[in-house]
Amino acid sequence: MNDPTREHCASLDREDPLAALRERFALPEGLVYLDGNSLGARPRSAAARAAQVVAEEWGEGLIRSWNDAGWFGLPQRLGDRLAPLVGAGPGELLVTDTTSVNLFKVLAAALRVQAAREPARRVIVSEASNFPTDLYIAQGLADLLQRGHELRLVDSPRQLPDALGADTAVLLLTHVNYRSGEMHDMRALSALAHERGALAVWDLAHSAGAVPVDLRGDGADYAVGCTYKYLNGGPGAPAFLWVAPALREAFWQPLSGWWGHAEPFAMESGYRPAGGVDRFLCGTQAITSLALVECGLEVFEQTDIAALRAKSLRLGDLFIALVEARCGHHPVRLVTPREHARRGSQVCFSHPEGYAVMQALIERGVIGDFRAPDIMRFGFAPLYNRFTDAWDAVEALREVLDSGAWRDARFQRRGTVT
Repeated sequence: MNDPTREHCASLDREDPLAALRERFALPEGLVYLDGNSLGARPRSAAARAAQVVAEEWGEGLIRSWNDAGWFGLPQRLGDRLAPLVGAGPGELLVTDTTSVNLFKVLAAALRVQAAREPARRVIVSEASNFPTDLYIAQGLADLLQRGHELRLVDSPRQLPDALGADTAVLLLTHVNYRSGEMHDMRALSALAHERGALAVWDLAHSAGAVPVDLRGDGADYAVGCTYKYLNGGPGAPAFLWVAPALREAFWQPLSGWWGHAEPFAMESGYRPAGGVDRFLCGTQAITSLALVECGLEVFEQTDIAALRAKSLRLGDLFIALVEARCGHHPVRLVTPREHARRGSQVCFSHPEGYAVMQALIERGVIGDFRAPDIMRFGFAPLYNRFTDAWDAVEALREVLDSGAWRDARFQRRGTVT
């Protein structure tokens, strides 16, 4: 691709069939927001929905709203709305708790399934580059269970065939790597896990709402993910959880709170798990946060994941071409795979001073983010990002690199959130 002009990018925006969906989001004027892979933009309807929950449903309905406003069934209703985006069926997915808590639930359930089948299978295999919380949860669960349970890490997906041995219980992977943007082949790796006698657990935090996912078709056993990135559910919004229908009734998960009971209001002293995926619920839900998740999901119902993926790939291709054409004389190196089949919806470049460069970009109104040691991440959310956003971001990057603006001392100071 030749270095296009900004007008060419503007023409792509005018022809974009998804362009009108940007109006469904409240984005500050003049800001290029390329961090939807960390926190999605606010749907315009979210403020009114939050006010409705607080002022009307809580303020006036009070406790009656558990029934009258449908609070009690929110995890299931939201799950049914999210399900088509990840290849799940009705009644198979819950929106609840956090990704970390949900991962603990499904890993524990998977290990119990394997203990009943083949007690010697006690190893969880994952990547050293997996998102840290996934590794920490796996380590904590192994420490809790002991009896030979452990987490085994590989440095590269190419090492997985050798790592999945007769002692492997679970293969735990994130579909799109948070640092590099590289996407795994879910079908092939789930099949490999099954061939080796393991169960496949997938984290969809960087996939849901951005790339096509087919949990049923690709042979996943369990999946978790968050709603505050591409799904635009709001900061700290509840996560989601999916269990393959064949495994749902096998065991009940260890966080056996009252919402996962077969009859929550029977107030029995003994636990009886609910049927189906409802047994993976735990305690009382965060209703206001759950309600806001619906605002983001409503926007997805105006399009389909194939259209979103097509735009995401075009945005990524454009951004890569522009960076290499306009900034290639600087030490920037593409980290994300070029191949569409191996790329999520973010594009990552490394630079020896990536942190300072990103801080200088943010000051100029281009918001991406940084991951150690040297990676600058640019997340493209096709619901609201424009082709001119890609051009403007690269123009700002060129200015920062050509001028050496990143060398300013204020861009070197590291804050709590980077």
